[in-house]
Amino acid sequence: MARFDRYLLSQLMVLFGFFSLVLVLIYWINRAVVLFDQLIADGQSAGVFLEFTALSLPSVIRLALPLAAFAAAVYVTNRMSTESELTVVQATGFSPFRLARPVAYFGLIVAAIMSILMHILVPLSSARLDAREADIAQNITARLLTEGQFIEPVNGVTFYIREITPAGELLDIFLADSRNLRDEVTYTAAKAFLIRENDTTQLVMIDGMVQTLRNEDQKLFTTTFADFAYNISNLIGERSTTRRRDSHVFTWEMLNPTPELIAETRRSKAQLLAKAHDRFSQSILGMVAALLGFSALMVGGYSRFGVWKQIMAAIALIIVVKAFETTGLRIARNNEALWFATYLPSFVGFLIIWFLLFWAGRPTLFKRQISGAALS
Repeated sequence: MARFDRYLLSQLMVLFGFFSLVLVLIYWINRAVVLFDQLIADGQSAGVFLEFTALSLPSVIRLALPLAAFAAAVYVTNRMSTESELTVVQATGFSPFRLARPVAYFGLIVAAIMSILMHILVPLSSARLDAREADIAQNITARLLTEGQFIEPVNGVTFYIREITPAGELLDIFLADSRNLRDEVTYTAAKAFLIRENDTTQLVMIDGMVQTLRNEDQKLFTTTFADFAYNISNLIGERSTTRRRDSHVFTWEMLNPTPELIAETRRSKAQLLAKAHDRFSQSILGMVAALLGFSALMVGGYSRFGVWKQIMAAIALIIVVKAFETTGLRIARNNEALWFATYLPSFVGFLIIWFLLFWAGRPTLFKRQISGAALS
């Protein structure tokens, strides 16, 4: 590798690390705030919160890396253009395509990291996160057994326990259920127990009363009981973890989807193929983002007013590529024979990059055409 290539690549990697850290922290903090509200409010420990935020990191990094690669390429190219480094190198005979070689090396590194994330780390972390969410949803102690607090496990249901004894006895129970628009039912009991039976959880209340308020005429009916069983399975959010989502499946399984996999994920063959090839496309787009940021700033050459116009153009071109990504993915999901449409944004991106570098090597290309048209 030439000395210039090593120099430019080192600059790109340093800035890439910086922007990746900043963007990951921004995404991660936003995600952590949501998780904090969900988990800590449900009585989970700080360890569970840290585990969930760690499992969400691969998905966050996947989103941040292409943006960090684009930002690093734009920043380094802008600095080298402002300080006339690129002008000096071009004066030695380096064409824009030759200058783009270390950026291509950098893009390959980003694509390799994205591939590891898309094909291995993200499916593993997503599957583990979903399994842990199911465990938490089934954790009755965390969701319902909270002393001295009115909690609302689901909309329309309020639950209260004054005290929980070491033997697991619940004292002074209050349960209000207003999900039925016709009647509002309130259960109170001196004590209660939780009993697990098959796939259901029963709250057995002892020495209590049921108060039913009929909303139609505001009449109140009361019934006392010695013992009463209330099914609370729907309050603790029990979920089955036997069915995998498509985001949990490894790429090589989705490339050859079996009828069992289609039934398990509840996705069509076209959707699974589109998902698999989209992972490859996302990895390639990391390279496209870096080269696009560099190529856009190469057009126009040195200017003492800066290259802010080229930077805005680069951002606009990234938006165009993302628009093609949405279009290509939608086409692939509707027809399994058109799976190659997922690579449409990569193809369009490389086409734009080639054109920009070609234009940068011929800065008078369009000026000559404009002058010729004016003379005629």
